[in-house]
Amino acid sequence: MRSAMRTAVTSLRRTRPMSEAARHARRAVLLKPFSFSRTVFVITMIFLFLPLVVLVLYSFNASKGMGWTGFSLIWYERLFFHSTDLWRAFWNSALIALGSAATATVLGAFGAIGVNWYRFRLRNYIQIISFLPMILPEIIVGVSLALFFAGAGIRLGLLTIFIAHTTFNLPFVFLMVMARLDEFDFSIIEASQDLGATERETLLKVTVPLCMPGIVSGFLTAVTISLEDFVITYFVSGPGSTTLPLYIYSAIRFGVSPVINALSVVMILGTVALTYLLRNFLKYIAAK
Repeated sequence: MRSAMRTAVTSLRRTRPMSEAARHARRAVLLKPFSFSRTVFVITMIFLFLPLVVLVLYSFNASKGMGWTGFSLIWYERLFFHSTDLWRAFWNSALIALGSAATATVLGAFGAIGVNWYRFRLRNYIQIISFLPMILPEIIVGVSLALFFAGAGIRLGLLTIFIAHTTFNLPFVFLMVMARLDEFDFSIIEASQDLGATERETLLKVTVPLCMPGIVSGFLTAVTISLEDFVITYFVSGPGSTTLPLYIYSAIRFGVSPVINALSVVMILGTVALTYLLRNFLKYIAAK
């Protein structure tokens, strides 16, 4: 009797229609080992990551040349103990990146909420103008900002770099928060108002928390863009306001120093660690 029941259950399992996910998984297993798409993927990964592998390898080279002469940590020693100007430029970049990203995040987030929430005459024009710093060539933005600071009598330095970075970071935050708001369920706003919440309470306790994935993504994007910007920073920087991209540009004119390779490795490790730490946090706020 048990064997007959087992046979019946097995036959039912065999005749059960295969789900769409199972069919895709089975199709992926049955793919040829040397398919065109897989080959293109492998070539793309090699193209993207091979320069990083070479950079990491030569940061441990004992000599400055491209010829491998032996494993050494001399460039890391010079990086941490004999590179005062380099670290000064690094901390300038970090300070400007975090400050401008935070300012752009606050302005961009509340600007996107206001444009999406309210209806007014110049709404469409504000949306178009807000994207101009993002679509214009960086050299145009840099020259226009330099002319503006010169006309306003503002001395070029860290302050002007901060203002410039906030300007071109703002559209990225605005765009990401707007994308989050496009998926927003405004019935929640109506529910909070029906329960007696004021407009300020609804904004701070309902709208902003629901927009948090877009806000955090905009902040991280702004930090990344600020750290790597060179063109605009070149036009609005002054004496004593050297950032890391400007320092590296000045250094590589006399040849690529292995100290820069060592710093790049440290920054890669820091970025990977930060991404790993923020992964669970981003998943948590995205699921809310």
